[in-house]
Order: sequence, then C-alpha cells, then structure tokens
Amino acid sequence: MYTYRRHLTETFKLALPVSIGQLSHIMMGVEDSLMVGRVGADALAASSLVNGLVFLVVVFGLGMSLAITPLVAIARGRENYYECGIILRQALLVNMVVAVLLLLIVYFFAGTIGYLNQPKLVTIKAISYARIISFSIIPFILFQSYRQFIEGLSFTRPAMYITIAANIVNILGNWIFIYGNCGVPAYGLDGAGYSTFISRSFMAITIMIYVLSAGRYKQFDPTFRFRNINWNIIRKVLSLGLPSGLQHFFEVGAFSFSAVMIGWLGSNALAAHQVALSLASISFMIILGVSAAGTIRVGNAYGRQNQNEVRQSGFLALVFAAAVMAVFAIIFILFRYQLPSLFIEDQQVISTAATILIVAAFFQISDGSQAVGLGILRGITDVKIPMIITFIAYWVVALPVGYILGFKAGQGVTGVWLGLLAGLTTAAILLNIRFHFMTKSI
Repeated sequence: MYTYRRHLTETFKLALPVSIGQLSHIMMGVEDSLMVGRVGADALAASSLVNGLVFLVVVFGLGMSLAITPLVAIARGRENYYECGIILRQALLVNMVVAVLLLLIVYFFAGTIGYLNQPKLVTIKAISYARIISFSIIPFILFQSYRQFIEGLSFTRPAMYITIAANIVNILGNWIFIYGNCGVPAYGLDGAGYSTFISRSFMAITIMIYVLSAGRYKQFDPTFRFRNINWNIIRKVLSLGLPSGLQHFFEVGAFSFSAVMIGWLGSNALAAHQVALSLASISFMIILGVSAAGTIRVGNAYGRQNQNEVRQSGFLALVFAAAVMAVFAIIFILFRYQLPSLFIEDQQVISTAATILIVAAFFQISDGSQAVGLGILRGITDVKIPMIITFIAYWVVALPVGYILGFKAGQGVTGVWLGLLAGLTTAAILLNIRFHFMTKSI
C-alpha cells in the first residue's frame, strides 16, 4: 500500500526529469524567439505564426507517439516485458508513416499562409521558414517515439540529458545561420529553421544509439527485429494515438488560430502574443512532466488493476500540478514587464505582452489541471471522450468567446486570451470529473 508521501515522491522523481526535458525542448523555441527578435518585429511575428501553424500539424504526430507510454507502462505493470519491445517496433512503423505525411502537408501547404491576411513581409518570411521547418518533423517524431518508450518504462532521465545537449547545438546553429558566422551567410529567420533541423536530427540519432546500446533495455528487446506486422498492437496504438493526436490538435489548433486572429491586429500584437505564449509555454512544458509522470504511475497501477493506487496517483498528480502552476501565476504577475523585455526592446510590444501575462497568470491552474487530466486519463487508456471534451472546450468555448471579446467587444489581443482562459477552465473541470467517475469502476 502506497502512502500519499510515497506517491508524491515517486511522481516527483518521474516528473522532474521529464519537466526539465520538456523545458529544454521549449527553450529551443525560446532561444529562436530571442535570437530572431534581434532581427526585427516582422521576423519575430513570422516565427510566431509559423511555429503555431506548423506545431498544429506536428502535434498530431506528437499525440500519436504518446500512445506508446501508457501501453508500455501497462505491459510493464503486468510484467509482460516482451510485449514492450513489440509495442515500440509497431509504433515506430505507424509513427514514421505519420511523420512523412505531416512533412508533405507542411511543405506543400506552406503557400496557403498568404491567404491568412497577414502583413506582406511577415507572409514572405513565414512561407520560406515553414518549408525549412517541415524537414525537421521526421527526426522530431522519431525522437518522441523512443522517448515515450523509455519513459513508459519509468526511465525519464536520458531524454532530459539529450534535450539539454540539443539546446547547445541549437544555440550554436542559430548563431551561425541567423547572423552569419563561421563563413556562412546570414539567413535571418531561415537560419533558425536550419538550426532546428540540425538539433532535432541530433536528438533522434542520439536517443536511438542510446536505447539500442544500453544494457538496461535488453530485457525489453528494443531492436529492429520485426517478426511480423502485429495488427493487434497497431490497433491499440491507433486507438490511443489517433484520439490523443486529435486532443492535442484541438488544443494547439485553438492557440494557432488565436495567433491568426491576433495577426489581423498587426505585427506588434502578434509579436506580443508570441512573447507571452513563449513564457506561458515554459510553465506548460514543466506541467507536461507531471502529466507524463501521472500517465506512467496510473498506467502501472492500472496494469496491476489496483483501483486505490490509480486514484491516488492521479489525484495527487493534479494537486501537484495546481501547486506548481500557482507559483508561475505569481511570477507572471510580479514580473510582467521585465520578462517580455528579455525577448524584444519595442516598448509597445512589451506593454501589450505585460497585459496578456496577467490573463496567462489566471489560467495557469486551469492549464495545469487539464494537461494532467489528459495524462492520467491516458494512463487508463481513456482517450475518446477526453478528445470530445477538448474539442468542446477549445472550439466551442475558447475561440468563439475570444473572437467576441477581442473584436466585437473591442478588447483586442487581451480579449482573445480571455477566450483561451474560458476554454482551458472548461477542459480542466470536465476532464477531472471524467477521471473521478471512470476510476470508481476499476
């Protein structure tokens, strides 16, 4: 029988490396924003637009890879180690097909950015940047697949170390390709795209070599020894991965479409949105660590069919997340002017971003609760109803409310963010209620 203290300790041990790894990953985007911001507001606005739109596509592949973690965690909970390797191999087949399709979608649909009614110079920069970024999708999904595999086995530190190292690669690449150093021309925003491809390729190659060579994974057989196509496992991956991908698509889609709406207000508003979103993404990436820990802990307990541990693991992860996000809320309010100044020197952009950060502070707890809610529900393989909940929260609540407040009520960018607050709160409440009732019947 686990005590509450032990549950919190185990969750913290799993969450901390994942949170640091997630933070390191998002820091690559923050590094890009910081270094691209020195090029100008148009480049930063284009970066914001593309990162939102491309991630809207890529996040579906990310959701597909998340199916690996609960499946592996449940198999390990049942002490079925042989099945863990089968899950990895079959998931790799699915995820690589998805990655190629996503690459083609981003590359060939980049030209449609011109129809989004954005400033002309922003559009030109964004199209080129998006096409370069598209090639980094395959190494990104490959890294995510191996990462979710080892995290499902409760080994969360290796991906953290690899992602930290990738930050160094990304900063060096940005310095070379954005500004033109070491004899390389200055590519500006495009240079950030080249650096992203290089750093993601580094991550994929490194984690593959590690998993295939480390002795601790031998019993799970993570090799490429395909015996056949296991349609039963593939169906499990798809049944979890497709709804998980759509969950993330609906959420990220709301934020991406919000960026499009804010772009109608001009480059300065879009740049302020990018700055505030970069800061809010830092706290969100940390909470994704708690969410991943919740998935692993709940999945292990679910594999053992231990109802008490499933509920304790899940609810304590929610409490942990709320406490962490409350701290970030205070930070955003107290330092709302100082933090944006790290990204850009334009005082109008800083002032707008400071106002947005007040709204971001209010939705921190809701954001953390909905992220962990999705994670712990995924741990019991419950993904279809949560997918519907996310659609309602973001596309029926967040975007319409944001449009009404932002444009009809004249609140501008602040109104759009208030809509996001409404959507996140709706998702958090409904997902937590769902977990309570679903786990009562285990």
